Amino acid sequence: MNIAYVRVSTAEQNEQRQIEALKQYDIDKWFIDKCSGKDTDRQKFKEMIEFVREGDTIYVMDWSRLSRSTVDLLKIIDSMDKHNIQLVSLKENFDTNLSTGRLMLSLIAAINEFERQNLLERQREGIAIAKAQGKYTGRKPVKRDEQLVMELIYAIKAKQISVSEAARRLKVTRATVYSLIARYEAEYSKDKE
Repeated sequence: MNIAYVRVSTAEQNEQRQIEALKQYDIDKWFIDKCSGKDTDRQKFKEMIEFVREGDTIYVMDWSRLSRSTVDLLKIIDSMDKHNIQLVSLKENFDTNLSTGRLMLSLIAAINEFERQNLLERQREGIAIAKAQGKYTGRKPVKRDEQLVMELIYAIKAKQISVSEAARRLKVTRATVYSLIARYEAEYSKDKE
């Protein structure tokens, strides 16, 4: 089978350019992720790995779509090679069945990781400069209905609702609910002193 893997880093980015470029390969099955490629913990990527079989070919626009990490990319390629699965990249114009393709892949993966590290370093430097100038204060605090928060915390403590239910009502994660509970307990213990 011909399988295509498409990835964009965020939900706001458009994957159509990759899809159009890959259509020429008579793709039988598409897997599209909208998340970072910093690791392999991606839903559609995992589904593709489970789906692909010996003799299949996976097409990608470029190797960075599979992974931004050299280590992860090389593991993916090694795993595919062991299962006789071919990987083809359009942008780099080579496949993993050729020795020159393997050599070039290692070099390109290293360069992609180097670029990502440089980007993150520049981002950290920019944030540090903005903080020093007082222009960056971090994420703005979220305004919540404090009365509702207190009612839900009391309900959790009285075992009337679960943390998951409170998170759903507040439209936050469970971790945020636990943080709110911890803040409440810290304030409550101060009041008792």
